Amino acid sequence: MQKLLVDLHAQFVENLQKAGKAHATVLAYGKDIEQMNGFLAQRLKTYPEQVEFEDIEEFKKLLKKQRYTAKSISRKLNSIKAFFKFLKQQGILRKNPALLVTHPKYKPGLPRILSRLEYRALRDVCKHDARISAVVEVLLQTGMRISELAALTIDDLDFERNVINIKAQNSSPARKVPLNMAAKKTLLDYLEVRPKSKEKTLFLTKTCRPFLVRNIRTSIDRYFRLAGIRDAKVNDLRHTFIVEQLKAGTPLVYVSQLVGHKRITTTERYLNFVDIPESDPNVMIEEL
Repeated sequence: MQKLLVDLHAQFVENLQKAGKAHATVLAYGKDIEQMNGFLAQRLKTYPEQVEFEDIEEFKKLLKKQRYTAKSISRKLNSIKAFFKFLKQQGILRKNPALLVTHPKYKPGLPRILSRLEYRALRDVCKHDARISAVVEVLLQTGMRISELAALTIDDLDFERNVINIKAQNSSPARKVPLNMAAKKTLLDYLEVRPKSKEKTLFLTKTCRPFLVRNIRTSIDRYFRLAGIRDAKVNDLRHTFIVEQLKAGTPLVYVSQLVGHKRITTTERYLNFVDIPESDPNVMIEEL
């Protein structure tokens, strides 16, 4: 019996969740497929066997007409390609209609690097909020992704060896990153006021629920505004860590491993922000 695209959409989302994909990834993929299915329904195509290469191309043209950026369109195409690949792997489709669909070309923007004055100002406005202070410091001092930080548990902290264990996530490998004194202090301060709960997730809300990625972004965006830092995003803390490491003379390969880059070329682009290495290669971000 043939299954409707809407039912297969739910099956695809469930598969992503079982595979341990980040909540934000599952949400984004789900919405992208829902948007595509709505477009296909207008073309009277509600079963996967009805979908052709030309349909996806027309959807791509519609997105451009609706003024989606090339980067956003490319991300949506990633979701669509993953969806149809899943259907083919499940034996639901014999032919993948998205296989030959190409991504629009776009030039990635340069990463935003916080100046010392900026990240000092950010720390200053966060200092009365133990949780956000710890979140900001850990991101600044380890360069981990926000999704990796949201997934941290208390058990991932090793204060004896001064390392944080980061779990594997999507295509990002599991790894250990050093925990310096600045980050360690804010974590210990946070743990003193952390809500008492059986929940293992490190960062919690006041109601003892996990502090989700979207809430972390919203909170840090608020503190960026309070600190008077313009055009900055949470990921810029990661960018800043990478550049500060390279400025300190940390080997490129090691920096790439620390932040979980799949390709060394991804780390190499940050060399454009590095002038003269500083004298101490063990310094991360200036410790308070």
